[in-house]
Amino acid sequence: MTPSIWQLLIVLAIVLLLFGRGKIPQLMGDMAKGIKSFKSGMKDENKKETDNIEENKSDENK
Repeated sequence: MTPSIWQLLIVLAIVLLLFGRGKIPQLMGDMAKGIKSFKSGMKDENKKETDNIEENKSDENK
């Protein structure tokens, strides 16, 4: 069951009334910062794991 255009417009109007025009962009910006932070944290974790694996391989070869 797909919502009609009128249902979507009503939901959008309610969201605008609850949060206001200025608050929505701020919320989206904060969410984007959180996603970027999460991605950079995952990259750092993967780099640490790769470094640990390389260290273990070099220790085994000695």
